[in-house]
Amino acid sequence: MHRAVLSTTGLFVPPHTISNDELVASFNTWADTWNAEHAEGIAAGEITAKTHSNSAFIEKASGIQSRYVMDKEGILDPAIMAPRLAERSNDELSIMAEMGVAAATQALERAGRSVDDVDAVICAASNMQRAYPAVSIEIQNALGINGFAFDMNVACSSATFGIQTAASLVQTGQARAVLVINPEICSGHLAFTDRDCHFIFGDVATATLIERDTQAPADHWNILGSHLSTIFSNNIRNNFGFLNSAAPEHKDSRDKLFVQEGRKVFKQVIPMVGHVITTHMEKLSLESTDIKRLWLHQANAAMNRLITAHVMGREREDDVSPTVLNEFANTSSAGSIIAFHRHSDDLQSGDIGCICSFGAGYSAGSIFLQRA
Repeated sequence: MHRAVLSTTGLFVPPHTISNDELVASFNTWADTWNAEHAEGIAAGEITAKTHSNSAFIEKASGIQSRYVMDKEGILDPAIMAPRLAERSNDELSIMAEMGVAAATQALERAGRSVDDVDAVICAASNMQRAYPAVSIEIQNALGINGFAFDMNVACSSATFGIQTAASLVQTGQARAVLVINPEICSGHLAFTDRDCHFIFGDVATATLIERDTQAPADHWNILGSHLSTIFSNNIRNNFGFLNSAAPEHKDSRDKLFVQEGRKVFKQVIPMVGHVITTHMEKLSLESTDIKRLWLHQANAAMNRLITAHVMGREREDDVSPTVLNEFANTSSAGSIIAFHRHSDDLQSGDIGCICSFGAGYSAGSIFLQRA
């Protein structure tokens, strides 16, 4: 058995940003137009008027101030309210693969590695832009990696589940090194005309390099262990798929985009995640005082405060549980990796931290790391 370590991470940031104020202005214009078009029904009490959104509500509800997106114009156009990404020919690199290649290239450069050192690619994300061929194989081909690749989806927990899978491949000798790539175009499955959730998601791509300790750079992270958990729930759901995408009657169905029962998710996920992390700590004989940092999934600032309090026995502090929500919004599986990427360089040899993701499924995954 080989020992698997986390060598480095990479981050691709889309070219466009949308502030809360910009998003709200677009939504409110759309709402006013919709209300005018349905004035008769609203006056008769048959239809409920759309209410305005506001930036203060968004930040208080989520902690989000802005987000990066692959297309800004379509999202902010009140007549469209969705990203418009041009379809590419089969001979062109797909947009998800392009994002993934950029993040992977940065990860390899930071580790001083070449594609010849890598044997496998896992593309782990909430939504793939097509059924097949696998986006991971397209990324593998674009990078010039010999070996194998496959896609996986565990929604917002895809990154941690992917890291554990990669570590197992390295430990058993299936691969010397594995790139786990998380290209998330979350704006594509967000309902921008729904006041309760139009602000939640952003786009991004991350990459994590998992490899044998014998070939890793000196400044790597030892993987102390992982703990994965899933419990079925309908409270976060997206029903879009190849079986319904071509059916005209489903074209405008609200459930073909992201939907959630927010209050139920809040109440159920927090104790689940707290239990996953503390159970994992017990297995590793760790106390809260041993933990220097929690790199949590970036879904909601209040959720992270409560999870941190549960695990650490005190309120969330920026130094203990850093947030990137304010800049990136919820980026699904990539969120915890962005937090690690941005807020891990200051930790010293021997320091211990935990990457933890959680989301639809329900799913949750924790990866405990110790700086070499």
